[in-house]
Amino acid sequence: MNKNIKNNTADSLFDAILCLKNRDECHKFFEDLCTVNELNSMSQRFEVAVMLRNHCTYLEIAEKTGASTATISRVNRSLNYGKDGYEIIFQRMTDPQNPQSD
Repeated sequence: MNKNIKNNTADSLFDAILCLKNRDECHKFFEDLCTVNELNSMSQRFEVAVMLRNHCTYLEIAEKTGASTATISRVNRSLNYGKDGYEIIFQRMTDPQNPQSD
């Protein structure tokens, strides 16, 4: 897939995800969609992002999550120079009654 993920195929996937109503539906959909390794990798990257946001060191993150320093660095780069996707989620998880506008 090209670096630009804004295409009809990705839009269709994201529309499907937006239809999910609860954690159980998310579990079912993502278990059908992803391999165990893919789901574990995404979960690990999110855990790394949370720990980086909480000012944990690379060593602490690597020891707790098993993530490589390359993965930690990639997540850190996304946090600092990405599209603010992580920040949107962090804000909404902190205050779900006050979602950021699109």
